[in-house]
Amino acid sequence: MSLKPLGMVKTIVEAAGMGISYAYDDLVFLEHNSFLLQFTTNDREITVHVNSEADEATVHGDIERLREAARNVAMQCTRGGHYTLVPEGEDSIRIEFSA
Repeated sequence: MSLKPLGMVKTIVEAAGMGISYAYDDLVFLEHNSFLLQFTTNDREITVHVNSEADEATVHGDIERLREAARNVAMQCTRGGHYTLVPEGEDSIRIEFSA
């Protein structure tokens, strides 16, 4: 199992004017809940998944800033699908991904 380039992604996120709130396995949760990032098998690529409840017009600019910051360090942000946070018990959530 290879290490994920979390430091590089943190640099990208901060350059885009955002912050990371939590990283778990291959997912990176940002301080806002409009989208999250997912590592891929390619260390130079991350996938952006948009929250199904987010306004696409609002997050478009944020994603473009993130893509530009990634390009500046020779990484690529690709667009994934959508995700929904589903409560599961008192202290748990499940993330459902869709195209």
